[in-house]
Amino acid sequence: MQNILVTGAHGQLGQAIQLIAGSFPDLNFIYTDYQELDITNPEAIAGLFSQQEIHACINCAAYTAVDKAETDEERAFQLNFEAVLNLAEACLQHNAQLVHISTDYVFDGKHYRPYTEEDEPNPQSIYGASKLRGEAAAIGANPNTIVIRTAWLYSQFGVNFVKRMKELMQERPSLNVVFDQAGTPTYAVDLAKAVLQILQYRKENPDTNVSGIYHYSNEGVTSWYDFAVTVKELTGAACEISPITTDLYPTPAQRPAYSVLNKQKIKTTFGIQVPYWKDSLKVCLQHL
Repeated sequence: MQNILVTGAHGQLGQAIQLIAGSFPDLNFIYTDYQELDITNPEAIAGLFSQQEIHACINCAAYTAVDKAETDEERAFQLNFEAVLNLAEACLQHNAQLVHISTDYVFDGKHYRPYTEEDEPNPQSIYGASKLRGEAAAIGANPNTIVIRTAWLYSQFGVNFVKRMKELMQERPSLNVVFDQAGTPTYAVDLAKAVLQILQYRKENPDTNVSGIYHYSNEGVTSWYDFAVTVKELTGAACEISPITTDLYPTPAQRPAYSVLNKQKIKTTFGIQVPYWKDSLKVCLQHL
């Protein structure tokens, strides 16, 4: 039995892990959020690691308020960089595997093909910059770290695009949604399964070096507009959805215009099967 520390357990991914944890009976999960563990405090982390034998840590905690980060830079970097460094150092000291979750926002969105792990990051927002700094800190402090970049996360938990669209379509006769930003939605439960499969792989192959950066989102590509239209179709909503360009919906933080992630590395290394985004959306909507 291995003890797995999950930080940010009240977030979408943390709750998704809790949902499927029973399918991994040889993993014992220790769930924490900021109430139980302040990951910006190295002493608090050291205390937990000294009290319990931690074999792996899944860092789901993050500052994810993308627009607010533009005026709250210090807090964004505290959570997305300094806290990650604290966890990486603790994991190195106690020989625990760190799996850190990052984002497609580390890219500038000016590519024309799915981004690979070797492509040069160039974040265009404080949020993206803080997440990239966290990646570098984790890998720099602890070379055994596994970083998983994901995109457009949604689920039946918390606040996200799918839940918000479903609510708005019931409240309003029409909605405008940007169509010139392309990416791939990621169902948090699918990502949770991938993360736990990776930990299972590490447990079964302890001498295999699989550290580094990986990309994970669902398969396919879409725009926010087409994403919304699909939610409308699957829920039978009568709301009219109209496409608009990004300049007509200005936000404090700049979003990547194209952030499709190439997932070949994670599929090849760990044998992970990645579901198509529309299939996963159908599954999620059944739980809403």
